[in-house]
Order: sequence, then structure tokens, then C-alpha cells
Amino acid sequence: MSEQQVDGAKRTWLIASSCMGAAGGVAVAVPFVSTFQPSERARAAGAPVEVDISALKPGEKMTVEWRGKPVWIIKRTPEQLERLPKVDDLLADPKSLRKPDELTPEYARNEFRSIKPEIMVAVGICTHLGCSPSDKFTPGAQPSLPDNWAGGFLCPCHGSTFDMAGRVYRNKPAPDNLPVPPYMFLSDTRLLIGEDKKA
Repeated sequence: MSEQQVDGAKRTWLIASSCMGAAGGVAVAVPFVSTFQPSERARAAGAPVEVDISALKPGEKMTVEWRGKPVWIIKRTPEQLERLPKVDDLLADPKSLRKPDELTPEYARNEFRSIKPEIMVAVGICTHLGCSPSDKFTPGAQPSLPDNWAGGFLCPCHGSTFDMAGRVYRNKPAPDNLPVPPYMFLSDTRLLIGEDKKA
């Protein structure tokens, strides 16, 4: 074998090794570099969320995520709306006057805590220790609830109860009503959670 053939084989081997090394380096670097870029979820975490509520029927709830929190959208029935004023005397903050700017936007400081009475929008996190309350929409006596229960939510962690407007009952661990996030109607069937001013 001539010296020229050896150098040619060595050159081919060096080129092949270099290419393999470069490819390996890229394979390792791409996932590493991609960890510095925000994920799709992270990009969306702070952005407003558009929600189609056209399929929501009276008495139903849907949950969407906004800023990493569950936001409940409930289409309340006429009966659920009728029961709201009847529990005012049992509530800690029936008029949502406590921390209004933090928990209840101005357009939701009413009996229904909403823009439209039938559509409730609230962050589904208990104001006590951050648990997520369970739906207890059916009125009447039930385990862990009073006999005159009008429907609402029960936090299973420490027993805080909220009515169908997210208002907390008196003498419960939760200090405040469920927060109402900023939101607006884009149409009768579309909501924008996280923004309440038209651009």
C-alpha cells in the first residue's frame, strides 16, 4: 500500500469521524438549547385565553387554564340565580367589598359577581390554602353541608363553602370570596379570560 493511499484512507477516516462528532454535538446541543426557549404552555401562561362557551348548557361548568390557574365558567340556571339573594345573610362578604380591586373587578361587584347574570367566571382556587373546591350544585342536605344548602362549592381540604357566585360563607377557614379574573365577552358565545378592555 502506498503512502498516498494511507493518507487518503486516514483523511477519509478523519472526515468521517469529524462529521460524526459534529452530528453528535448538534444532537446534544439542540435539546439543551431548546430548554432555554419558553414552552408553548409557558408562552400562553400570561396571555389572555379565548373560550367558546356555545356548547355550555344551563347548570354546566367548564374549566380553562389561565396563568396556570383553573378558571371556572358556569352557566347558571334561573333557579340557581334565584337562590343567590336568599343566602346573603350567611355569607362573609355578600357584596364583594373586601379587597375589591384584588378579587372582584368593578363590573362583577353585583349580586351575581358577573357581567351577565347567568355566566359565572371565577378562579377555582380556595382563598384559604389554595385547594380546588368541589362542585356541590345540588341544593339540600348532603354530607359535610348544611340542611339548607342552596348549591355551590365545598373545599374538601378544610370545609370552606362558597355559593353559586363564589362568595364564601361566614365562619369558614377561607377568608375571601373566590377571585373573579379580568374577562370580557367577545360575542354572546365567546369569552376572553385575562383581559377586560377592548384594544
